[in-house]
Amino acid sequence: MTKTSSPPPSPPPSLDELKAIAETALKTLPDELAHHITDVVIRISDFPDPKIERDMGLRSPFDLLGLYQGVSLDRKSVSDPTPDVDMIFLYRRPILDYWCETGEDLAHVIRHVLIHEIGHHFGLSDADMERIEKERSIVDNLPTLFLQVLWRTTRLPLARSPSLSNWL
Repeated sequence: MTKTSSPPPSPPPSLDELKAIAETALKTLPDELAHHITDVVIRISDFPDPKIERDMGLRSPFDLLGLYQGVSLDRKSVSDPTPDVDMIFLYRRPILDYWCETGEDLAHVIRHVLIHEIGHHFGLSDADMERIEKERSIVDNLPTLFLQVLWRTTRLPLARSPSLSNWL
């Protein structure tokens, strides 16, 4: 009896490869939304740092796929002297672990986590997004909620935008 060997497994995607997937996902946002995240830095790390783990009371570093750090748009003020940089962290190892456990498309997982964190930038809470996900797909609903938050905070006439109506 001859044994056939399977090809060696391919290495997991690197930090740079996950960054490229996240950047591709960002390009799918309509200009009106993307305009409000141009100053948000996207960082890919293997895990959250130990301080974040402690502060959030995580049982494991695998418990957190992403994190928004900054001041959400609904709380920003022009009178803030030197605002900190808004950042979204995507955590590679927990994302890859989730990807392997669920079998979902990796680009979909990364886009979902990224959009969730962008939701925090727009002022949505985890409870808001959990409710949205139960009602329908977060990907389908968050743009509408982003627009509501943008309108509430900026009073921009967003409803007349043709590119947003196509995307929504």
